[in-house]
Amino acid sequence: MGFKNITNIEILKKYKKLFLSFMFYSVLGWIYEVFLEVIVYKWGFSNRGVLFGPYCPVYGFGALIIIKLFGEKFKDKHGIKEYIKSGIFVFFPCGVIATLIELAASYILEFLTGSWPWQTYVDYALNYEGRIALSTSVRFGIGALIIVAFIEPVFNMLLKNMSYKIFNLLFYLVFIVFSVDLTVRVFTYF
Repeated sequence: MGFKNITNIEILKKYKKLFLSFMFYSVLGWIYEVFLEVIVYKWGFSNRGVLFGPYCPVYGFGALIIIKLFGEKFKDKHGIKEYIKSGIFVFFPCGVIATLIELAASYILEFLTGSWPWQTYVDYALNYEGRIALSTSVRFGIGALIIVAFIEPVFNMLLKNMSYKIFNLLFYLVFIVFSVDLTVRVFTYF
């Protein structure tokens, strides 16, 4: 009848992949934050996330939104001019979107916990209430370009080449660890 014949297993696998992508980018965001803190700014190590584990969910949400909106921009590009043109149309809106996500997250975290983890922006030039800053928006735009053009295609290839048994094992392991972490953190705050 013109409808795709999608099985329940395919739908379930799609949602599992979405969750694994969310977690992958959450961990990648945590690594980025710790790298800045320890290597660039030399502040010393602290857990940069609001949960116990090595992940910052705001990066996972931001990456998923950016991939959904701009993931197709780099498919089938064969020349440097095409990459540059696509990059320009990804960099600016991604920087804005990521900044708005960070701003919203700061208000949500402040409402839920009384503070937000990145109150260091007060010392940055061109910041808004210490919640967002222009320099971080530029870094988010660059990061989005790297994710959309390079990291996401490789991540998709790795998941696609993974056996369904390993894929499921990975999903359930990550899901259980994250769920326990989230549950413990919620009970810690309330």
